[in-house]
Amino acid sequence: MKWNVWGHSLEETEQFLQEGGFPRFRAKQLHDYLYKRFVYDFAAMTQFPTAMREWLTKHAVIEKPEVIRKQQSSDGDTTKLLLRLSDGSLIETVCMHHDYGNSICVSTQVGCAMGCIFCASTRQGMERNLLPGEMLAQVYAFRMLYDIPVHSIVLMGSGEPLRNYDNVLKFLHLCHNADCLNLSYRSMTLSTCGIVPAIYDLAKEGLPITLAISLHAPNDTIRNRILPASRRYPIGTLIDAAVHYFNVTGRRVTFEYILIQGINAELAHAEELCRLVGPLACHFNLIPINGTEHIQFYPPSRQQTERFAKILEKHGKSVTVRRQMGDEIQAACGQLKRRYLNDQTKHS
Repeated sequence: MKWNVWGHSLEETEQFLQEGGFPRFRAKQLHDYLYKRFVYDFAAMTQFPTAMREWLTKHAVIEKPEVIRKQQSSDGDTTKLLLRLSDGSLIETVCMHHDYGNSICVSTQVGCAMGCIFCASTRQGMERNLLPGEMLAQVYAFRMLYDIPVHSIVLMGSGEPLRNYDNVLKFLHLCHNADCLNLSYRSMTLSTCGIVPAIYDLAKEGLPITLAISLHAPNDTIRNRILPASRRYPIGTLIDAAVHYFNVTGRRVTFEYILIQGINAELAHAEELCRLVGPLACHFNLIPINGTEHIQFYPPSRQQTERFAKILEKHGKSVTVRRQMGDEIQAACGQLKRRYLNDQTKHS
């Protein structure tokens, strides 16, 4: 079986080339072709001797996903891609074009097992973990298609990153490496539903990435309804893990909070949230839910959202209300994939 050279560390590529009898420095040149020059044909890598190009053609492949659908919002602020992997699996990735730069939202699994009631990507469960190269290819799909620089990466696409811990860490290291994206760890955000033991493990890594926790409720009763997987980790233990992460890394934790009318968006819920997190240095990212034909939930009014935010601010909490980007192109996790599969079924 040929070795896929895409998505490996420099050390792994060095080892592969040395097995073919080539010097270690060729690995850096190969990475330069792949990640800097976007050259994906061994025959076109003319910096290599003919024998090496022939050996690579015989023993290696450059395997990346196929872009099968592209959508862009009318305001140009959001672009979404649906990608087909080598095994036929479908994943989604989104680029949010902000004033300060381009932020790529990366999926970490095919599907998801967390069962969040507002998320389309969990409807068919979790199929498999993504490899580091499959995550990296999502970022490069935008770089190659649109020739854009990458300002930041958020692991907020389909899947639970901390259920794919080792591959996610390798991906983050790849993004940071100078021979790849050369991206600062501080420009990376990992979003988790709250896998408590893995949060403690992540704190030990010493990486100054931002931890974003999908909280979505001020108590276990509501949270277990919204996020069934949370039953394993009571909300108090999750807050303890967040406090530990801040104490070890010095990085302020972000709490993501989907606002759903009639479920978790009352002003009393905001007061309860403040009591829950106590004095922890944190940031609340309030997200009015995207209602779709697949997800029959609705956001509170703008006035209710503003009042909710003001209560948090009154208690000294940092708050933003996420601007709803990508609604018209189904940018929330799993929506484009689900629409594509429905279209395929209709035309089969």
